[in-house]
Amino acid sequence: MMTSEPGLDWRWQAVLGRDRQYEACFVYAVASTGIYCRPTCPSRRPRRDRVRFFASAIAAEAAGFRPCKRCQPQSLHPADSPSAKVLLACRYLEAHRDRIPALQELGEQVGLSPSHLQRQFKKALGISPYQYGDALRRDRLKQALKSCSSVTAALYETGYGSSSRLYETALSQLGMTPMNYQQGAKDQTISYAIARSPLGYLLVAATEVGLCHVRLGEAPDPLEQELRQEFPAATLQPQAELQAWIETLIDYLSGNQPWPQLPVDVKATAFQRQVWEALRQIPAGTTLTYSQLAEKLGQPQATRAVARACATNPVALAIPCHRIVPKSGGVGGYRWGAERKQQLLALEKLEKTDNSQLSPKA
Repeated sequence: MMTSEPGLDWRWQAVLGRDRQYEACFVYAVASTGIYCRPTCPSRRPRRDRVRFFASAIAAEAAGFRPCKRCQPQSLHPADSPSAKVLLACRYLEAHRDRIPALQELGEQVGLSPSHLQRQFKKALGISPYQYGDALRRDRLKQALKSCSSVTAALYETGYGSSSRLYETALSQLGMTPMNYQQGAKDQTISYAIARSPLGYLLVAATEVGLCHVRLGEAPDPLEQELRQEFPAATLQPQAELQAWIETLIDYLSGNQPWPQLPVDVKATAFQRQVWEALRQIPAGTTLTYSQLAEKLGQPQATRAVARACATNPVALAIPCHRIVPKSGGVGGYRWGAERKQQLLALEKLEKTDNSQLSPKA
């Protein structure tokens, strides 16, 4: 599963910036050399089209790559460590496309008791093995619905035991029925607006409930294309009413008003939603590290899972993931570019300073 996925820009940004926050999250391999490295390896950076990402050293070696002698990435997860056991369990779950293996079976495969595996898995990823397997099944379902000739074929190909089970979870997983998603969101209307902002072009898209996509970019066309790729048969409708929301965000980016708490309508796992709600509670002008946010959630060992949830935030600005910074210093990575993140943090810091100066003295 975790092989070459060039769309995941946060990992490439971490490699370019040698970001220590992601040190144990993944390794990258170079097809032209056959070598894999840590994200922080001091070696010369390869061309992007030659890079493959893996969740672990174990997965990279299984794909035929050998460890870098300079950064020694194999030491990130010693074979007998709990982390390596968890990674082996992930690989086992990924390999079984027709079902979600039971906890007892997983434990036997990796050499841990079911209860110990459950604890170590949640400690490392913030979710249970079943939740991880269910997320994989959800992703396979989305792909199968786009390629299979019928919903029934997609159902059995991705491991759903019955149509009732599929439709029972459809709304939480897809945001619509499986048939509707297979048809590319046919008969669905997504309103959107695009405008220039101090951070480049800004796309705002919304359902009747709230914002579902907020993206920053260098030009309007690529932003609109991303929206069309997600829901190719939906009716994308420019809507004047969204101008109020987009103007609110532009006023915020221009320093003319505080950060606005706009309504959002995003599909997420329980853990992602927990992280994203916590991000919205961080005051403007304040930053936390990934580990501090994990502690606030009561899951101090889930730092990597928190980082992944921040990296997959679909609504820039509305969910302020830019307020999370690396423990090692600097601004760290950002889905829409580190320079934009730096500008956002500077803007909010200035606003906080101005407000404190205007506050009445005791």
